[in-house]
Amino acid sequence: MGIQFLRGNSQEPKGHAIFFARSRSNSRVVYSTYCLVPPIPMSIAKYLPPMFASQIPSEELQGANGLAGMPIPPMLEEGKSQEELEEMAERRSDDLCDLGTVSSEEVERMQAAALYCQEYAQLYANYISQITKSSSSSASSPRSSSLAEPISAEGLDTEELLLQTMSERQKLAEVGKLVGTARYALGGNDTVLLQDTQKRMERIAHSLPEKYRGSEIARAAFSPQEKGAKLAELYLSRAYKLLDEEYADIPSIENAIRELKD
Repeated sequence: MGIQFLRGNSQEPKGHAIFFARSRSNSRVVYSTYCLVPPIPMSIAKYLPPMFASQIPSEELQGANGLAGMPIPPMLEEGKSQEELEEMAERRSDDLCDLGTVSSEEVERMQAAALYCQEYAQLYANYISQITKSSSSSASSPRSSSLAEPISAEGLDTEELLLQTMSERQKLAEVGKLVGTARYALGGNDTVLLQDTQKRMERIAHSLPEKYRGSEIARAAFSPQEKGAKLAELYLSRAYKLLDEEYADIPSIENAIRELKD
């Protein structure tokens, strides 16, 4: 959803990628991790000693059997600049993916690493599936002088599939990242990034219940006015208060919104 390939191709991911994101509060701070999709399916549950496996719920063991993308380290970590990551990706022939912006909070950086790694793994799975179908079709079809039609990926909507699996909290977290990306694009007059970010945010906002005012968050995020960032932050804060059922805190936030809009 929020993955932007700076090196490589989302239609043909290599299965190994360097991820990076900028700090939402300080664009000079860069966090990164390495996403790996094992070429050979692996079950962690298989390698757990029985005494440990018996202590893990069966549903978690089933999830371990379906392990796909792995972020290494499991959290976006600070340490390298974007330029260093670009050079590294070039030397290693890795995909390089920009995740936009992320909070400095460790929990969110860990969630972002896991979420985007699974999104990347889904892209890789789709690619491998297409190759497999194409190979099977070529092997079973008689030789022909005409070239076979390439398999189209237009019908595959991985973003929509991912949205359907995301919780409301995950969607709000993604909206928060996109707010930061939008303000970054506005400040740098990056029209292409702004349009792409707006498209993604509107898609997520429409999938949220109306009570979270997703459209108003998006409107504030893309406002060229300086107060747009603060308004978007207040709307997001209000949404989280609703999600956490902290209703007593909402009136003061709505008052702040009204004062800022006046």
